[in-house]
Amino acid sequence: MKETLKNLAKFVLLLVLVTGCQDDDKSFGTLDAPTNLEIGYTIVGQDTENPNGDGSGQTTITAHADGAMTYKFVYPDGTSDYNDEGFIAKRFSTNGVNSYIVTVIATGKGGVSTTGSIEIKDLLSVFNDPITTQLLTNNSTKTWYFAKMEQGHLGVGPNTPTGNNYWPEYYSAAPNEKAGSETSSCLYGNKLKFTSDNGLIKYELDNGGNTFFNKDFTYLVETKNEDFCLPYNTTGQKTVLLEPSNSFVPEEFTTGTQMTFTNNGFMGYYIGTSTYEILELTSTRMVVRAVMGGNPALAWYHTFTSIDPDGVPAADYTNLVWADEFDIDGAPNPANWNMEIGNGQNGWGNQEKQYYRAENAVVSNGSLKITAKKENFGGFQYTSARMNTHNHKDFTYGKVEIKAKLPGGDGCWSALWMLGSNYASMPWPACGEIDIMEHVAGDTENHILGTLHYPGNSGGNASSGSTDAYTDVTSAFHIYTLIWSPETITWLIDGTPYRTAANPGQPFKWDYFLIFNVAMGGTLGGSIDPNFTQSTMEVEYVRLYQ
Repeated sequence: MKETLKNLAKFVLLLVLVTGCQDDDKSFGTLDAPTNLEIGYTIVGQDTENPNGDGSGQTTITAHADGAMTYKFVYPDGTSDYNDEGFIAKRFSTNGVNSYIVTVIATGKGGVSTTGSIEIKDLLSVFNDPITTQLLTNNSTKTWYFAKMEQGHLGVGPNTPTGNNYWPEYYSAAPNEKAGSETSSCLYGNKLKFTSDNGLIKYELDNGGNTFFNKDFTYLVETKNEDFCLPYNTTGQKTVLLEPSNSFVPEEFTTGTQMTFTNNGFMGYYIGTSTYEILELTSTRMVVRAVMGGNPALAWYHTFTSIDPDGVPAADYTNLVWADEFDIDGAPNPANWNMEIGNGQNGWGNQEKQYYRAENAVVSNGSLKITAKKENFGGFQYTSARMNTHNHKDFTYGKVEIKAKLPGGDGCWSALWMLGSNYASMPWPACGEIDIMEHVAGDTENHILGTLHYPGNSGGNASSGSTDAYTDVTSAFHIYTLIWSPETITWLIDGTPYRTAANPGQPFKWDYFLIFNVAMGGTLGGSIDPNFTQSTMEVEYVRLYQ
């Protein structure tokens, strides 16, 4: 009897399971392919006067089928787009009037599908940017890398009608900031290869299989509460479509061209977009801007260099062509130096508090001494000196070595720097500025800056790098070196480089001259110690090699 009941229980359980499976089958429904597939298109700007459209190559393609859940649009170049609603905005970039066959695959339940196609006839595309193509690809193949030694090589800012829409106002990564971290160290290994291929631009991203994800998109692999490097396959060639940009960026800060990468292509840092506006592009440097996917109020900025930061040594120059050894006591040699007098305009443009006097710069005991003093003169409470080599020694490219000991005291701002020789006809920042060494004494006693100022990258938005590795800059001499070549600009202290940047091009391809000065206070110098009396910058020599 017990055995009979036991078998009966098994039968009832089996019956329940079978019934449940049958119910599931009924709920899933039949696996019929979508029916009545209809495909259409419109050409943007098409009218009686422009039968081939407005020249943008833009179309909208629509598809609808009964029972379809997703649509795949396949284009003649092999690229494709997916859409659940059956609506795609597509730009065809081949110049001239052309026709294109677009295949649509409508997929229903269980993966069954129906396929159809349509011919988009006589579409005009007139956008052409051969300069961008050449700079991106060198008309062959060219590899780009994150410019990790540049301030702001990765950053974010606003994307709003009234915002600062051309620089990373909210966050600007410091040089090499993403190195050595478990979460982000994969970023600098990215290699972005662009290839010119029979009139098209092809693109491949080699990131070693690990992608640096913005935290809002880590869910695609493994949800994290911070930006993170995660395994993600980016292999496969994409097509790059060039088109006119349309953004909030003022015309003077953009090239006017944007790139769209097919098949979910992206430029190293995953932010949910495949479209990047090119703000700046030279043979060695590229700055792009992309509106963040899912958050159109934010724009991310990437800076790239075509010079491998880890694989190419800095250029060097060994032929000594000019020097001042500061070995003759008295005033600085007038054959080499001009003395600047006064407080300039608005404190030399920086709200500086000193009055520059020639008497504050003297050569004695084998060194130049520029002394900042607390004294009333010319309506100011401080005096100092500023001197330059303009029209005595102006030069393009080379290695500058300066052996110096820096002044101390809160608010004491010393600089060894260079200004574009055409500053009178091209006012700053258009003339360009290269800061070999900047130092503010006080709380940042060990902080040395090396900076480039130029249009779009000046003042608080300058391209800057720094080091805190030297703890005795106000008590000992160090050699501050700049190596400036057509390809790169490198900053070194005592022969050790701490920053290399790709040469952005103009304005860093014309003559510059040297400036030495010690300022007090101002926008960088900050508050001055009320007990400050005086402090001196000493320079043993300056040497130029070409």
